[in-house]
Amino acid sequence: MRVLRALLVWMLLALPVSAQQTSPPVLIVDSERLFVETLYGQRIARDLAQMAEELQAENDRIVETLTLEERSLTVRRPDMPIEEFRIESEAFDQKVQEVRRVRDAKNVELQVATAEARSQFEQQVQGIVANIMLERGATMVMEQRNVVLSVRAANITDDAIVRIDAQLGDGSR
Repeated sequence: MRVLRALLVWMLLALPVSAQQTSPPVLIVDSERLFVETLYGQRIARDLAQMAEELQAENDRIVETLTLEERSLTVRRPDMPIEEFRIESEAFDQKVQEVRRVRDAKNVELQVATAEARSQFEQQVQGIVANIMLERGATMVMEQRNVVLSVRAANITDDAIVRIDAQLGDGSR
């Protein structure tokens, strides 16, 4: 098996440059690089990172407030009647549970926003990749992660990044 693989690699590398220059019927694109290296993907990543930072800052403020409230209750406990302490501690527990529920919902919102932004990016980029495919006479574009071996000319990622930046910019237009 190794000998066969080595022979196949040698044959691909030994192809004349002109044979490698013609577009293969199947092209390859690295969609992760498209997202990370285009102006549009970078803007989305910045926007999502800002949303995550704001959510984390809000979480930190809430934790600080709850911590102070818990300390106050703990410090006042020895001087409080048991029933009054029980009522306040139950109210505090309910407050913590409600805060946790709201925080979990906001985390889900961020995850949904991330998935939607990525999906919108992919929809916008798909037409550009399709145009490259048609221009090169290819019949299919495969994701880089699914390719075991290919000639360099089959990978259109660099060209797609240039076109996405030229046509979509940072996607805010």
